[in-house]
Amino acid sequence: MPDLSTDTVGIVGIVALLVLMGLRVPVGVSMMIVAVAGFAAITTPEASLARFGQDAFREASNFGLSVVPMFVLMGMFLANSGLGADVYQAMDRFARRLRGGLAVSTIAACSLFGAVNGSAVAGATTMSLVAVPEMERHGYDRGFAGALTAAGSTLGSLIPPSALLVLYGILTEFPIGDVLLAALLPGILVTVVLMVTAYLMVIRDPSIAPPVNAPPNITIGRALLLLWPVPVLFGISMGGLYGGLFTPSEAGAVGAFLALVYALATRRLTRAELSDAVSRSVRISAMVFLLVIAGKMFGYFLTVTRIPQDLARWVADLAVPAQLILVVVFVIYFVLGALMDESAILVIMTPLALPIVLALGYDGIWFGVLSIMMLLTGLITPPVGIITFVVSGVANIPIRIMYWRIMFFSAAVAVCVVAVICFPQIALYLPNRT
Repeated sequence: MPDLSTDTVGIVGIVALLVLMGLRVPVGVSMMIVAVAGFAAITTPEASLARFGQDAFREASNFGLSVVPMFVLMGMFLANSGLGADVYQAMDRFARRLRGGLAVSTIAACSLFGAVNGSAVAGATTMSLVAVPEMERHGYDRGFAGALTAAGSTLGSLIPPSALLVLYGILTEFPIGDVLLAALLPGILVTVVLMVTAYLMVIRDPSIAPPVNAPPNITIGRALLLLWPVPVLFGISMGGLYGGLFTPSEAGAVGAFLALVYALATRRLTRAELSDAVSRSVRISAMVFLLVIAGKMFGYFLTVTRIPQDLARWVADLAVPAQLILVVVFVIYFVLGALMDESAILVIMTPLALPIVLALGYDGIWFGVLSIMMLLTGLITPPVGIITFVVSGVANIPIRIMYWRIMFFSAAVAVCVVAVICFPQIALYLPNRT
């Protein structure tokens, strides 16, 4: 084989990665194949196998990764214990007297459930079973109900303890506590903007929501009784993390333990559901571990080829505003988010995009939060929008009647992205105070 420059090997490797993913080879496996083969082309096959064998063992034995299964297990326990239904019923009590109040309370319930669940897919599955039938029963338009639930469910990927935020912290080696803390205010911002958007859509088109005619079906005291686990669980696990009492792994373990205690105390977690929660947690954690190991291997391969460094230097030398380059980067995230799994995008793009962003003088933690926000937009945007498909399948709503409504919510999240770009302190205020 003729000698190839490292730049050429890197470009061929990126093209090969896209081809393998196009052939439906799992993303983690594709990245490992490209990393091992590409490094072998630069050095020798023996050196490549030795290097990446050591890397795989080192990453898999990294104690910091234990935060992933703990937070995932916490979310699975709560999802299987019926907390999503409780939160939804409680929030409905506070918003029922407002025109479109059930829509507003759905966003609020998704936000609160996301605060203890941490997964957009789990949130979409749970809230589709809870919120959509209830909204349809009260006369809401089916497409609006589905789009609203899909948009609200994405908050599980942004509001701490988000698995995507943890993954970003692991990939970049930024403090996971700071990454989680940075997403809190943007998460609240997106929640409020989505609630306002839902209300304005109802005001603009009253036909998608019924008039206010049904009184709240529970008392305020009963609503607070249903809602208390969310602030308690979030306050102990996340509050302990932010207050320096727990490491991220300890916060996840405490959250998972308290979630199990709550599920058992309410007698809602059967033996079959307990087994299902553990099984799903193992599968999700294994997928994340594979992506982390593959991402580290692929990132090292790209570093050796010097493509990220050269690309960052080239971009920094362009005679164009840094803001324009940042917009291009986020447009790429948005397009990929509408076509691929969000975890895979984060693993693939972070080694390429982060050096560019740092070279432009931007903060890496701020960029991580914005990356997740752009992926949220892609999660619900045509032509794919995986969360939209989840809601469509679970709630049995034709995808075509959801897409038009979902575009309003995609635009709302995009407005929040612009706000965090223009005012970085929305994301950086809390981490800078710790």
